[in-house]
Amino acid sequence: MEVIREMLSRHPKPAASPDPLRECIEACIDCSFACIACADACLAESHVEALRACIRRNLDCADLCDTVAKALSRQTTSDGAIVRLEVEACAAICNACAVECERHAKEHQHCRVCAEQCRNCEAQCRRLTQRGAMS
Repeated sequence: MEVIREMLSRHPKPAASPDPLRECIEACIDCSFACIACADACLAESHVEALRACIRRNLDCADLCDTVAKALSRQTTSDGAIVRLEVEACAAICNACAVECERHAKEHQHCRVCAEQCRNCEAQCRRLTQRGAMS
């Protein structure tokens, strides 16, 4: 995702430290992709009913990850307090999604991969908010 690095480095007035910001954006994008793919794979399983909560959590997580990646990309006159709340919410939904996917990880490898991506995104979001990387 070289374009993210390049665009962030070209911003005349960055709102946050570029490396943690880039890592969080990339983690959000990866997590969103994993969640959408996991939801789709869950729908292809023979016992979809048992995966209903997982599918729902995947879709909610993907939507929020997409939103946060976009919000973090917009640095001009951003409200740091609002962005912080968005990132904290993303960490929370990633945790919830990981917990749900971990319940199915032994039986479904797509859930294992998704849980790993959710945990990574959660960690990157927490890193961004806790280490003062956001202005």
